[in-house]
Amino acid sequence: MGSEENCSVSCRSEASSLFSWPWGYLGGFNYLMYGPLVGNALFAMYKGGIKNGGWCLHILILFGLRALVHQLWGSFSCMLFLNRNRRINKQGLEFKQIDAEWHWDNFLMLQAIAASLLYLSSFPLSNLPVFDSRGFLWCLLLHIGISEPFYYWLHRLLHSHGLFQHYHWLHHSSRVLHPFTAGHATFLEHLLLCVVVGIPTLGTTYIGYGSISLIYGYLLLFDFLQCLGHCNVEVFPSHMFEALPLLKYLIRTPTYHSLHHTEMGTNFCLFMPLYDKLWKTTNTKSWELHREICSRTNSRVADFVFLAHVVDVMSAMHAPFVFRSFSSTRFTIMPFLFPMWPFAYMVMLVMWAKAKTFLFSLYYLRGKLHETWVVPRFGFQYFLPFAAEGINNQIEDAILKADKLGVKVISLAALNKNESLNGGGTLFTNKHPSLRVRVVHGNTLTAAVILHEIPQDVEEVFLTGATSKLGRAVALYLAHCKVKVLMLTLSTERFSKIQREAPVDCQKYLIQVTKYQAAQNCKTWIIGKWTTPREQYWAPKGTHFHQFVVPPIIPFRRDCTYGKLAAMRLPDDVEGLGSCEYTMGRGVVHACHAGGVVHFLEGWQHHEVGAIDVEQIDVVWEAALKHGLKPL
Repeated sequence: MGSEENCSVSCRSEASSLFSWPWGYLGGFNYLMYGPLVGNALFAMYKGGIKNGGWCLHILILFGLRALVHQLWGSFSCMLFLNRNRRINKQGLEFKQIDAEWHWDNFLMLQAIAASLLYLSSFPLSNLPVFDSRGFLWCLLLHIGISEPFYYWLHRLLHSHGLFQHYHWLHHSSRVLHPFTAGHATFLEHLLLCVVVGIPTLGTTYIGYGSISLIYGYLLLFDFLQCLGHCNVEVFPSHMFEALPLLKYLIRTPTYHSLHHTEMGTNFCLFMPLYDKLWKTTNTKSWELHREICSRTNSRVADFVFLAHVVDVMSAMHAPFVFRSFSSTRFTIMPFLFPMWPFAYMVMLVMWAKAKTFLFSLYYLRGKLHETWVVPRFGFQYFLPFAAEGINNQIEDAILKADKLGVKVISLAALNKNESLNGGGTLFTNKHPSLRVRVVHGNTLTAAVILHEIPQDVEEVFLTGATSKLGRAVALYLAHCKVKVLMLTLSTERFSKIQREAPVDCQKYLIQVTKYQAAQNCKTWIIGKWTTPREQYWAPKGTHFHQFVVPPIIPFRRDCTYGKLAAMRLPDDVEGLGSCEYTMGRGVVHACHAGGVVHFLEGWQHHEVGAIDVEQIDVVWEAALKHGLKPL
């Protein structure tokens, strides 16, 4: 039964007994279930020291460590810049799968509750020694002799038509394997998995050889191997199995398990393919596919690349390989980020010293691969004069790498095309006139998005950043539409130069102003330069702030409204998209990113660098709409 058919029966299946989790209705408040454990541990330690509250404390520590194992494997799985050549399924994780697996750690809660109930019973857990070497041997024997074959036949039973349709389809509904997929299953399945895990640990304890280190070691190793099998990255070299063929029956590789999700009648084992061999369910492609993945030297070349940059240390933690759930929602500063700030800052220092551009995320549009690369530089660095050369060198390296690989279009994000830094990309196209990759700043579509946000009946606007690339294009376009533009600039020379570009009969609509007070009666502000709360004070009540400044201004005025950065929604046929672009919503990208996509889809052969061609604003806008991009 395919995953599409599985999902079609989901509504009926979710009504099945023991399908849903009992605390599912709590949503994000499900962690309150650990409250009694925390209270018991703290009270016992207060009364009699750590020893008396030890078992509850061990349960809590184990929960944290097991969650950390999954998180570290999850981070590794999403580090495309490290493992892209070894990825088994090359598709990206999508929002739908991330949402479905949001509460992947329910099974940890279930096992914590089970351990608490055992502690309250007469089972001998409270006085376990720290270490007993005999227990590890007994645990291994019980796992190999009972847990492995028990899981194998239980797994095959779950693939029978009735149980699969009512329960096991959920686990197989995940399109791309991820370490969190290991925990994505129904309540019934994890009740049964508790038995699989309990046989070696509790069995060894029951016969008198249990220890604290055994329970820690077995559970952490169990989770480690589960995450390994679901990580979607082949980590074992093929020559290891050629040198030691016996290992093929002792270790379940990620490739081996991935075949179970594509050809579900094979590879049922838990961790040891020996049992598939014994009962003749080994997929014949297992080791051939393993060798093929291990022999890869180059992955598929992207057709389009968006070259982004990090804004600040906080937003750096929005990367998919940090917390994929956090990355799948628009960026906002959250309390849990603050304790991680020092570590992120240390990583930032390493990136400054050594890192080059790295692959951040990918998606497919019209069957073509689109990737986001990130220059490891933070926003404030772009305004340090001594850092300009180093930043340009990294951008240039990325462009030359894209050219060498055969990328068709590379689009530059906000500060990567800063006028004072590289002239909006002209530095690179002038230096390398034979580039095959098209360099695009995307500002033409950015200007179009800003202009189409402005109501058609507006008669006057106030424009900051008026002599920048975008400010100039917006001003000239509005002047052509007979809209008065109050251009904030202290440079009469730069203002006059822009004014002379307008048709003679339109020049009167461009007016130079030097102070914010000049706009105290204008309710349409277009912000292209950082504006402080004090400067925003001059806007009249009811003003709407359009903006194209990075980072966006602080929404200080409660009696005014603030627009987002210029952006567009990607076409509906996008696949593999599972992370949000900075503060944008799902499926929404910055207008300069969208501008590069349009450039690629249209097959235009010119570079879009330097000054914006005002006459092309409507052309690019119509092309974007034609290809399914949507204004917000």
